[in-house]
Parts: sequence; structure tokens; C-alpha cells
Amino acid sequence: MECVPEPVASSPGLPSGGTPAAGAAGPLRPDRWPAWAGVLLAPSAAVVRRWALAGVVVSALIILTGAAVRLSQSGLGCPDWPACTANSVAASGATGDTLIHRWIEFGNRLVTVAIFVVAIGVFIAGCRFRPPGGGRRRDVIWLAAAQPVAIVIQAGLGGLVVRTKLNPALVSVHFLASVALVAATVGLYIRCQESTGQPAPFVPRTVRLAAIGIVGTIALMMAAGTVVTGTGPLAGAADVPRYHLPLEGVTQLHADIGWLLAGLMVALLLGLRLTAAPAKAVRLGWLLLGLIGLQGVIGYTQYFTGLPAGLVWCHVAGSLAIWITALLLPYALRDRGSVTAPDALRPHAAPQATTAPAEAG
Repeated sequence: MECVPEPVASSPGLPSGGTPAAGAAGPLRPDRWPAWAGVLLAPSAAVVRRWALAGVVVSALIILTGAAVRLSQSGLGCPDWPACTANSVAASGATGDTLIHRWIEFGNRLVTVAIFVVAIGVFIAGCRFRPPGGGRRRDVIWLAAAQPVAIVIQAGLGGLVVRTKLNPALVSVHFLASVALVAATVGLYIRCQESTGQPAPFVPRTVRLAAIGIVGTIALMMAAGTVVTGTGPLAGAADVPRYHLPLEGVTQLHADIGWLLAGLMVALLLGLRLTAAPAKAVRLGWLLLGLIGLQGVIGYTQYFTGLPAGLVWCHVAGSLAIWITALLLPYALRDRGSVTAPDALRPHAAPQATTAPAEAG
């Protein structure tokens, strides 16, 4: 992935040392950029961190607004794509579903446009980021590039979902692609605060693998959740294809994965305790266990109360909170040092050590 190149010593207006000559008007001089351009074209570590956090927020918003579309039965509110209807780009006219459903679906499309704008900002800031004493960060660039690329892919998937009248398999892929995007945004948020040094583990390898296993189990549970929704009454609209599976059976499978996840979390917390893991990792572990317990309560309540849409939306939001917390946990079990400090100055990580937040800027 190529970004805007750095100015070189032979550029007009630059002497051999690469420093702007007096009175030079080079287009890449930071002091000649307006303030808003400097935020993108010469971002500090703190600015990149804020852009990355914005990426996490908006990628989560994709999932929450998409769930609102499906659970309100507005999946075919705009029956055409990329326009809302055959006669209108916006949610107007009398074609298609009811007016409220059209506006819910059209609102979700507008949110996607806004999110794409943020993703472009994330990408530019990632490309232009130069940490103190370092050069281009390719890991940051690739993670930043994942956001606009993923949103374009999501838009294409959304079009296929509409054209196939909410095919349940495509709807599941559409949701899981958003879940993968959240993982990329969380990775960017962490990596832009870290140096490029080799990770120094705080806990034994088995504990770190257990934390990664938790992430994989949650991904499996979310995939099973899409099957439950695609089988049940809230599949996106009244008359759409559904998975030809017994609702009780797929719901039981989803619940079983949840119980497995809870057991693995108890084991992981025990491992964190026995290996004197950092306080930050322990807090994340307890938070994750609490969120899983709350999610179980919501899940059983929604099932025995006939799947009310509002409660199901809370269940989706809870899944998202669990996913983000789980993604943060493995990062808290090792140290790469802060992006603002040389690797030689970072403390040696050991199982008995405690972490300090990696603050950039």
C-alpha cells in the first residue's frame, strides 16, 4: 500500500541537508499547512491514536445500526441498490416497504457514507504517521488501509444482500465482515501506541494462547448467533428466506458455546491469578467474565419472552462489547514499549511485572 511520499533532499527549495531553505514554499512544509490539514498530513502519535479510536467507534456503529435495520424488519425498506428505490436515491415515494422502514434502511446507508469518510481520515493519518526517531510504520499503514477497503467490500455485500432479498447466508457474511473490521480497528488502536520492538511477554505462553482461544470462541459464538437470527422471526423482513434449521436446536448450540466460553474464562482468570499477570489484564478478564454473564441473562430472557426486538438489539450490543474486550486482552499480556520511547528504555517485561498504559503523545 503506497502513501504520499516523504520530501527528499533534492526537492525544490530544500538544501542538501533536507531542511527547508529560508523563504522556501515547499508544499509539504508543516508550518504552511492549515491546522486541519496538519492533523492529517503531519499527525502526532496522539492524533493517530484518536483517529484509530474513531475507527473503533464507527466500525462498532456499523454493527449496531445494521442490527437495528434487521431487527426492525427494515431490511427491504430500500428494495433497490445503490439507490433506495428504482425511482429515488433517497427514501421517498411510495415504492417499497413502509415509510418508516425505508428511512431506517436509508439511514443505515447514510451512516455507512459517514463512516467511510472517517475511514479515509484514518488511512491518511496512518500513512503520514512518523513516530519520533522512526520512519514509516507499515503495520500501522496496513491496519489503517483495512478500514476503507473493508467498508467498500461491505457496501458491495450490502448490495448483494438487497438484490438477493436478504439471503440469510449473505446476511451472516455481511455481519461477520463487520466483526472482522472491528478486530482490525482495535489492532490499529493498540499498534499505533506501541513501538516496533519484539513483544516481551508478561505471562507464560499457555496463558497467552488461552486468551487467543477465548477470542476464537467468541468469534464462533457470534457466527452461531447469525444463524439463530437468520432462522428466527427477526430475519430482516416478514417474507424473506431463512435457514431451514430448527430454531430450538440452533439456539441451544449458541447457548452451549456461551457456557463453554464462560468455563474458559474462569480457567483463564485462574491462570492470570497464578502467573501474577498485570493488573490491567486481570481487570479486563473480570470485565469480560461479567459481560459474558450479563449476556447470558439477556439471551435466556429474550428467548423465554418471545424474542422482543429491543432486547435482541441489546444482545447484539453485548456481543460487540464482549468482542472488543476480548480483543484487548491478548495485547495486555505482552509489552512492546511506547511509541514515544526508544526500545532500549522500555522496562523488561516479566510475569511478576505490572503494566502501565501505553500512552502515545
